[in-house]
Amino acid sequence: MHIPNPVITGFHPDPSICRVGEDYYLVTSSFEYCPGVPIFHSRDLVHWRQIGHCLTRPSQLPLDGVRPSGGIYAPTIRHHNGTFYMVTTNVSGGGNFYVTASDPAGPWSEPVWVKQSGIDSSLFFDDDGRVYLTSTYVLQAPSTEHSSDGTTWGVQQSEIDIATGQLLSEPRPIWGGTGGKYPESPHLYQIDGRYYLMIAEGGTEYAHCITIARGNTPWGPWEACPHNPILTHRGVASDIQALGHGDLVQAHDGTWWMVCLGVRPVGYPPCYHIGRETFLAPVRWEGGWPHVGRGGRLPEGLEAPQLAPAPWPAHPVRDDFDGAELGLEWNQIGTPQPGAWSLAARPGALRLAGGAATLDDGPPVTFVGRRQEHLACAAATELDFSPAAEGEEAGLTIWMNPTHHYDLAVTLQGGRRCAIVRRRIGSLAAVVASAELAPGPVALHVRATPELYTLAIQPAGGDEQVLATGETRYLSTEVAGGFTGVYFALFATGGGRPSAAPADFAWFDYAGE
Repeated sequence: MHIPNPVITGFHPDPSICRVGEDYYLVTSSFEYCPGVPIFHSRDLVHWRQIGHCLTRPSQLPLDGVRPSGGIYAPTIRHHNGTFYMVTTNVSGGGNFYVTASDPAGPWSEPVWVKQSGIDSSLFFDDDGRVYLTSTYVLQAPSTEHSSDGTTWGVQQSEIDIATGQLLSEPRPIWGGTGGKYPESPHLYQIDGRYYLMIAEGGTEYAHCITIARGNTPWGPWEACPHNPILTHRGVASDIQALGHGDLVQAHDGTWWMVCLGVRPVGYPPCYHIGRETFLAPVRWEGGWPHVGRGGRLPEGLEAPQLAPAPWPAHPVRDDFDGAELGLEWNQIGTPQPGAWSLAARPGALRLAGGAATLDDGPPVTFVGRRQEHLACAAATELDFSPAAEGEEAGLTIWMNPTHHYDLAVTLQGGRRCAIVRRRIGSLAAVVASAELAPGPVALHVRATPELYTLAIQPAGGDEQVLATGETRYLSTEVAGGFTGVYFALFATGGGRPSAAPADFAWFDYAGE
């Protein structure tokens, strides 16, 4: 069986992995979205299912005033003496911290904050009982490792008390990489008596790559691998680009593997819109150095691990909103607002209560969304909503950030209830289509191809009516900026009014192709 890369699709960047017996657990970045840090479980490294989130409470995840692509950066998961540790950075407030759990599905502890700067923090538990925290450092000083903005990046490390998070040694720089910009995402390992420090260089861009060095102590000095970078697709004609930010794991059969992020651009010039995804690569060791993929590349046709396959049941296409809680695939932006959504107010439906904030405002807009996980897919929902005033609206948005989104909404125009399509691209916003609606529920449909979204409505008992299309590239990272990916989200807003008529969503469908 070939590896169906990516192994976790859609916006799931910065993967980190650990093994416990024959079980594998993986976490990814979540940025401004709540709950934070999704956690996945696998038995074969290929098939993954989400089992929870590490950060589910405001005390763990303070996101008030979070900006687009702020919040939670680059988690690392490790397991030691029966306890799981997830360490990460909240760039919007607090810095580096870790949480712990005995069950990776949760609940996870309150944060233990660590007074070490930088992002991309990682924990290493040495055999002698010492625990080290590595992270990036950024200095305003000239250096051979400086970035284009004049800052100096590298990897710093301290020894910490894992019970309290207190520093037992002052953080100090330990490696500046091999000369690529933005040396980051460090992970420290001990393998066959040597210490290995693996990082990413080149920025999370098309020149992204993974490099590694080895030494006789956790502090170095470091000898760089002679065939660095050990993984990159820079300058390579491939459907997969920007490979980087990796983590190593030894499988229970003794083989070695790497998880890393990558992107799948479409069109020309190439753009990617569904985010950085999680990929899997085989690793073999020769002469004390890792060799990843085939010559540091990920061509098609790589063989999957020879582990007992454990495919999980397929996720249902339809969510009928008939449970007590939202499914694990659903997120909100920033700190959830009390009363913004309910599964109890109208049993069998998701009710959203629109506040003053609009989609263009971002949080605290009423927003319940899930990632677009396939380049070709379809999403739909049934909405029952009767706006009481101009500016009130509810619907389905194709969302990248507050300045880049396509909206299919029900609202009032000139006193008439209408369905509209609005495109927001940077400073340009326009309603590009509208259709008057009779009273009653209406289904909202989005169909996606790699390069185009089609937005349509279907009144109860009526035919589908296509209203507009929108190019995927205008919601891409290359156009919209940031580090996230597209969401399909249900939303409601009062358009500046503090309250609005409730919006009831009877169901939501998502199907990848």
